[in-house]
Amino acid sequence: GERHGERHGTSSGAGRRGGPVWLYGTHAVLAALANPQRKCHRLLITAEAFTAQESRLKDALSAGERSLSPEKATRDEISAQTGEDAVHQGIALHVAPLPTKAIEDVMRELDGQATAVVVVLDQPNDPHNIGAVLRSAAAFGAAAVIVPEHGTPEATPVVAKAASGALERVTLIRANNLNRALGILKENGFWCAGLDGTADKPLQESEIGGRIALVFGTEGKGLRRLTRESCDFLMRIPIEHTMESLNLSNAVAVTLYETVRRRTS
Repeated sequence: GERHGERHGTSSGAGRRGGPVWLYGTHAVLAALANPQRKCHRLLITAEAFTAQESRLKDALSAGERSLSPEKATRDEISAQTGEDAVHQGIALHVAPLPTKAIEDVMRELDGQATAVVVVLDQPNDPHNIGAVLRSAAAFGAAAVIVPEHGTPEATPVVAKAASGALERVTLIRANNLNRALGILKENGFWCAGLDGTADKPLQESEIGGRIALVFGTEGKGLRRLTRESCDFLMRIPIEHTMESLNLSNAVAVTLYETVRRRTS
């Protein structure tokens, strides 16, 4: 069944705004250029990367309605901006942070849709994992990824690179209070399903239709007690008993796949 709520609840917030950053890597940069919501300041690119990406670069600039001119640079000049450890593939883009969104904004965008999926991460601490989760969320049509404001890494260039363009396509919400955020989801007809290795019901036997929020804990520790208690039900991914858990991004991908498969089969 579905829940219907009159109130929209208290704003969860969407996090604080940081300063401009250098995004790097082909997928992250082209997706940012193609996103009209993203303010872009400078584009650095090696001659080799320009030759390889000229057509895709032109398409991205056109999609984003940009008059930005690429600046030719050496790999070392780009590394001086992105950091020596960045695998930038010869392309980097100086950008402002994306406009912040609250859960209420996403709820308005989903108004009238009977089915929807959002992913909730309880205390994620690895930016590579957050990026990989965004990538899976984009691949399987999730409307948003919600993380707690406190203790979660910013939407850094590392997140953007790992997300492979998905940071521009999936709304990333930083909630001031995760349990209040789950309450707002419930008021808007979402069932909150927590992933827990000790749950009785395996994923494939759980009710995952309609509007659903898939809630994931940290590796090892799992869901925090308050987060677990805020979930409507728990389910587990059936894995070999010799393995304690899956990597967070793998767990999200498997669960999203099963959720979407059940709805389209």
